[in-house]
Amino acid sequence: MFVEYATTDRFADVRRVPGPAALESSDFTARAVLTELPPGQRIFYRVLFQDLTDLRSWSDPVVGSFQTPSTEPRDVTIAWSADTVGQGWGINPDWGGLRLYETMRRAEPDAFVNLGDTIYADQPLEREVKLDDGRVWKNVVTPAKSKVAETIDEFRGCYQYNLHDDHMRRFLASTAQIVMWDDHEVRDNWYWERRQDRDTRYTVKSVALLAARARQAFFEYNPLPLVGDEPTRVYRKVSLGPLVDVFALDMRSYRGANSPNRQTTMDASSALLGADQAAWLKRELTASRATWKIVAADLPIGLVVPDPPGNVEAVANGSPGAPLGRELEMADVLRHLKANRVRNVVWITADVHYCAAHRYDPARAAFTEFDPFWEFVAGPLNAGTFGPNELDSTFGPEVKFLGIPPGMKPNRPPTEGFQFFGLLMADARTRGLRVSLHDLSGRSLFNVDLNSEQVR
Repeated sequence: MFVEYATTDRFADVRRVPGPAALESSDFTARAVLTELPPGQRIFYRVLFQDLTDLRSWSDPVVGSFQTPSTEPRDVTIAWSADTVGQGWGINPDWGGLRLYETMRRAEPDAFVNLGDTIYADQPLEREVKLDDGRVWKNVVTPAKSKVAETIDEFRGCYQYNLHDDHMRRFLASTAQIVMWDDHEVRDNWYWERRQDRDTRYTVKSVALLAARARQAFFEYNPLPLVGDEPTRVYRKVSLGPLVDVFALDMRSYRGANSPNRQTTMDASSALLGADQAAWLKRELTASRATWKIVAADLPIGLVVPDPPGNVEAVANGSPGAPLGRELEMADVLRHLKANRVRNVVWITADVHYCAAHRYDPARAAFTEFDPFWEFVAGPLNAGTFGPNELDSTFGPEVKFLGIPPGMKPNRPPTEGFQFFGLLMADARTRGLRVSLHDLSGRSLFNVDLNSEQVR
């Protein structure tokens, strides 16, 4: 692989960077690291492959571009969402494919935060799904999407499937990516100790083995940096200039087993971030000099996400009292931010397959040692729409906006339009942050302007 890049689409003064050989061991994926790029500049690139059996033979170039962060204050726009090809809703060419990716591309964000469920490895596709109105949804189906993923090649095949879509490929080629994972990259609500001895779809009963294979495919097919001496670390900070730092979390790799979430002490059994990641988050948020600190979490804080029978998947446990279980870890982070006067922290989350805006306030909370903050929820990108989930009052959340109608039937198809993404727009002149939630057409459903002097 070779990468050529320049600061104009004419590729004047082009530079060439040799990359690695794309071989069978990585499913013919490859990555190159570009360093010392000019700040605040759109970089145009083209990728070529040289045939190792005939060095005179080259592929056609594949072109794209991305925006580098500026060292000076400049406007920054970030899109976020999650959940691609879930609940049986795959690529339907008759409907237009994965249309929300094209809607987001037209918004021209500087970066896109994918909050996880980048694939649904545990949910095969049927060729046809009958809709409530009698119409038929027709999926493109491949061998990898015809069964649950168990082998490395089957996990890889789920990523290959999504890349069949023209909208997704165009969006990825024009927008910088900050990619995270959630559960469906492996299987629903997974944790290391889980087994699936009663799930007859699987011959591999160890979720830990599935997760190891899934993680390899996730890193092969996504532009994740190698962080220090942890080659498979997902959580990281990404600076987008003086106005915005993004703190991308991993709520999957270090968690304890799902339980009723009522532990009275903070330990490995009640962990969601884990001790090292939680310490990193507190340290990096405190050290950040960016005006806005965006915490990107694949799971919401105050919404109860059940894992039947009787267990809990996310932070909230459904009990309105003092923090218990995984809420202890969240309380520790929020307490630290208040004690260290860390301002302008905004949370973006996903997982629940609808959009919403929540404001957390200690005046309404059982736990009060924190400053008020906002949490914005978005998704799905192309999956079933559900909700709303129960809201736990431990941290005093209030629903400021809900993007789905009351009494909505579960697993609404993309044809009904309830597919959502969010935008964060930091203003270099005012240093304010506008947050908006949008539907499949791009229409703004809700927006709020946050002032950097007022948000705590």
